[in-house]
Amino acid sequence: MSRRALRRLRGEQRGQEPLGPDALQFVLLDDDDAEEEGPKQGSGGRRPGGAGKEGVRVNNRFELINIEDLEDDLVVNGERSDCTLPDAVSSGNKGRAQRGKPETKQDEDVAKAGSPEQSNASGKLRKKKKKQKNKKNCTGDSSENGLEDIDRILERIEDSSGFSHPGPPPLNSRKQVLYVEHRHLNPDTELKRYFGARAVLGEQRPRQRQRVYPKCTWLTTPKSTWPRYSKPGLSMRLLESKKGLSFFAFEHSEEYQQAQHKFLVAVESMEPNNIVVLLQTSPYHVDSLLQLSDACRFQEDQEMARDLIERALYSMECAFHPLFSLTSGTCRLDYRRPENRSFYLALYKQMSFLEKRGCPRTALEYCKLILSLEPDEDPLCMLLLIDHLALRARNYEYLIRLFQEWEAHRNLSQLPNFAFSVPLAYFLLSQQTDLPEHELTSARQQASLLIQQALTMFPGALMPLLEYCSVRPDATVSNHRFFGPDAEISQPPALSQLVSLYLGRSHFLWKEPATMSWLEENVREVLQAVDAGDSAVEACENRRKVLYQRAPRNIHRHVILSEIKEAVAALPSDVTTQSVMGFDPLPPLDTIYSYVRPERLSPVSHGNTIALFFRSLLPNYTTEGERLEEGVARGPNRNQGLNRLMLAVRDMMANFHFNDQEVPREDNPEGEGDWD
Repeated sequence: MSRRALRRLRGEQRGQEPLGPDALQFVLLDDDDAEEEGPKQGSGGRRPGGAGKEGVRVNNRFELINIEDLEDDLVVNGERSDCTLPDAVSSGNKGRAQRGKPETKQDEDVAKAGSPEQSNASGKLRKKKKKQKNKKNCTGDSSENGLEDIDRILERIEDSSGFSHPGPPPLNSRKQVLYVEHRHLNPDTELKRYFGARAVLGEQRPRQRQRVYPKCTWLTTPKSTWPRYSKPGLSMRLLESKKGLSFFAFEHSEEYQQAQHKFLVAVESMEPNNIVVLLQTSPYHVDSLLQLSDACRFQEDQEMARDLIERALYSMECAFHPLFSLTSGTCRLDYRRPENRSFYLALYKQMSFLEKRGCPRTALEYCKLILSLEPDEDPLCMLLLIDHLALRARNYEYLIRLFQEWEAHRNLSQLPNFAFSVPLAYFLLSQQTDLPEHELTSARQQASLLIQQALTMFPGALMPLLEYCSVRPDATVSNHRFFGPDAEISQPPALSQLVSLYLGRSHFLWKEPATMSWLEENVREVLQAVDAGDSAVEACENRRKVLYQRAPRNIHRHVILSEIKEAVAALPSDVTTQSVMGFDPLPPLDTIYSYVRPERLSPVSHGNTIALFFRSLLPNYTTEGERLEEGVARGPNRNQGLNRLMLAVRDMMANFHFNDQEVPREDNPEGEGDWD
C-alpha cells in the first residue's frame, strides 16, 4: 500500500508531520516508484544511493513549481537519465557529500558501469527533443500552408462569382490614410482634453441614469428629449463585395416611401410648418430632419439645427447593416442612389457644426469618414476641406502623409488648397522644438521648395491672401507683372473659384508673423526666378490654361454646401439659376432610382373652376383641400383655404385701376373710357 493511502487511513495530511533537521531534503519520485520504494525510504525521506532508481534531491520545496519540465527532462522512454540538473539540485548533492556521507565502492562501480547507459539515454533524449521540434515545425508549416490554401480558394471563389462576405481588412503595419478611429468621432473626447472631464460630463451624468435608448451608437448620443425611437422603415442591404470592398445601399420600406412622397409635397409648398406636421407622425424621417435643420439655421437657432442633424444620424446608424463598418475604410455607399445621399449630407452638416463648435480633430475624423465612403468619385469633394481641418487640428503629419501617398495618382498639388497647405504644414512642423535638429532643417527646406512651386503655379492667390491678412506688400511685389492685378484677372473662372474657396476658409492660418516673414522670403525667390526666365514659369502658365476650363459638378456641390460668399459668387450661371434643395443639392445627372414618385392628381379632375383660375394666375397656389388630400397640412380650420383665396383676390384686385369714365361697350364705337 502506498504512503499516500496510509496517510489517508491514519487521518494525516501532508505537511503536518514534525520537521526534522533534514526534513527539507527529500527525493522526487513517481507514484509507481513511491509504491515500490516506500518501505525502503528513511525517516528523512532520502533514498540510499545506488538502490534502484536514483531520485532527485531537492533542498527547497518551492523548486517543485516547475517540476513538470524537470520530469520531462529526466524521463526518456520510461528510463531516467543523468542529464544536467538545476544548480540548486547539484549544490544540494555537493552539500551532502561534504557533510561526510561517503558512498561505497560498490556504488561507485555501479555508477561507472551505468555511465555508458546514461550516455545512451542522454543521446536518446537529444534525438527525441529534435524529433519533437521537427514535428512542431512540420505541424506549424502544414497549418500555415493550410491557411494559405484556404485564402487561395476564397480568392478563386470571389474572382469567379464576384460576391463574398466582407471580412476585416488585412492587418498592415501602418494604418490606412482613411482609417477612422471610433474615439475621435465623439466630440466629448476632444472637449475633455481642452476643459477636463468634470466640465464636459458634469451635466450629462444625471441624464445617463434616465437613458431609455439601449442601443450603443458611435456617431451621436441619444437624448432624453427626443421622441421614442421606433423603426421608421429605413434599412441597409449589402449589394456586393469584391476586391476587398463592400458596397452597401440604404433601402426605404413602403411606409417610408409614403412619408418621402409627403415630404416632397411639403418642400414644394415652401412652408416649413408642413415639414413640422410631417415630423409629428414620422419623427425619424431623415430628409425632413435635414430640411428643417436648414430652416432653423437660417433663423439663427443653431442648437435646434444641430439637434435635428444628430437625430437624423441616429436614425441612419440604427439602420446599419451588421457588416457595415465606419472605421475599416472598405465600405462604400454609391452617391448616385438618393437613399444614400442623406447619410452623406447628415455627416457633412454634423462636421460643419463640430468645426464651429471648436472640435477640429473630431471634424477631421468625420471628413475622413465621408471621404472613405467613395474616395474615387468624392461626391462632396472633401479633398477641398481635409487639409484645412488637418491644419486646424495641428495634425501636420497626417496631412503630409496624405499628400505623399495620394500625389502620384490624384495630383493633389494641382488643387490650390493642397499646394499652399502642405508647405504650411511643413513650416509649422519645423517650428516645433521637440524634434531633432536635422528633421527641423529638412522640414524647413521642403516647405520652402513647395511654397515656391505653389506661388509659381498659382500667382493670382498671393495678393488676395495678403489682403485677407491685412498685409500691404512691397511695391516691387504689387507692381510686378507676375503677381500684379493681371495675375488674378487672367486666371480661368474655375481656378478663381477654387482660390476663393481656399482663401475664404483658411486665410487666418497665415496671419502669424513668422509665417508671413517666411512667405515674404519665398516670394522674393520666385520673383528672381521669374526675372531670370525660368522655364517652369511658362510651363505652369500653359498648364493653368488647360486644366481649369470648367469645374466638375462635385466641386459646385461642395461650394454650395460650404456657403462661403466669395466662392458662391463665382459659381457659373447654369448652377445659380436652378433650384437647390438643402436635402439634395445638385443631384447627379446619372441618378439610380429604386422607386419612382407617383404623379400628383391634376386639379382638372376636381372640377373646381375658381381654383383653376387662380392656379393659372399664381402657379404656386394650392387650396387647403388639396393639401389635405396629400396628407401634409391637417389644420383644424377648413376655412383657411377660403380665407387665403379671398386675400389673394383682394391683392389681385388692388393692382387694377380704372378711370372715372365708363368701360367701353360693344355699342360704344368711339371707345370712350378706355383702360389706363
